[in-house]
Amino acid sequence: MRLRTPFALLGAALLVLVGPPLLTPGSGPDTGTDIPGLRFMVPNTPGGGYDITARTAAKNAEEAGLTGDIEVFNLPGAGGTVGLTRLVGERGDGRIAMSMGLGVVGAVHTNKTPRTLADTTPIARLTEEQDIVVVSKDSPYRTIQDLLAAWKKDPGKLPVGGGSSPGGPDHLAPMLMAQAAGIPPKEVNYIPFDGGGELLASILGSKVAFGVSGVGEYLDQIEAGELRLLAVTGAERVPGLDAPTLREAGLDTEFTNWRGIVAPPGLTDAERERLVTLVTKLHDSPQWRDSLKTHGWTDAFLPGEEFGAFLTEQNTRVDTVLKELGL
Repeated sequence: MRLRTPFALLGAALLVLVGPPLLTPGSGPDTGTDIPGLRFMVPNTPGGGYDITARTAAKNAEEAGLTGDIEVFNLPGAGGTVGLTRLVGERGDGRIAMSMGLGVVGAVHTNKTPRTLADTTPIARLTEEQDIVVVSKDSPYRTIQDLLAAWKKDPGKLPVGGGSSPGGPDHLAPMLMAQAAGIPPKEVNYIPFDGGGELLASILGSKVAFGVSGVGEYLDQIEAGELRLLAVTGAERVPGLDAPTLREAGLDTEFTNWRGIVAPPGLTDAERERLVTLVTKLHDSPQWRDSLKTHGWTDAFLPGEEFGAFLTEQNTRVDTVLKELGL
């Protein structure tokens, strides 16, 4: 997470079995990375960023022959902290991991949960991703300037939806936007949803004036013309998308989100290393490289202890930003 002047943040319960691996005849999973019975928890609802990341990673790992079938399941609630509590409760189990990101860091702060990411085993940071500002195709706001003008006039009457709890990326991004636009963050009418899947229906139904989510979550809807993309939150435009950055729109701020993988506490060194090796080989696979391009994700790989240090830094910065915003 990077903060710049004035502030910038660097920043579904369904059970689904991902299809069988596509291996060449006579081959099998890599014995150095295969973890029989591996389960991948998603701490929010289907269709959100954690869900897409988890299912993509599982599918790619199977296709690359790194492991056998991976079970992906959803355990939503409280911005990801229900899943976090479950994960910590799986102490010593090297056959379960959780997809997570900045949203869980923020939810721990705002929900004041007894379990934190410091209680987990860091495996790897995988991606970095810009957020996007979107409205329904029937919205009266055709440009980011149209939206900002109406928002400044009466912030409370323009609800903004996000796929994360207060303190998460989809909450912090519009708060930083508001501050840069001269709108007191406390006047923003933010409506949280448990993941991008739930948020989508409210944007399409115009139940919120606009939504903020990860760029990879709504590409299909943007391309189909169901959503109108007004802006992207990063430092540069997203290739293939016709939308200005917030800075181009006159807001002195930028924001990017990130996602990674953690495991339960109490793993042996061998169990932890096996998970880190699996994710490292996934990162180096052509299947994962193709997926990065498909979803518009930026490679931000950071394994093991380096990821652990990053999580500590993120925890401190989220706390600082929430206090600076008066939230």
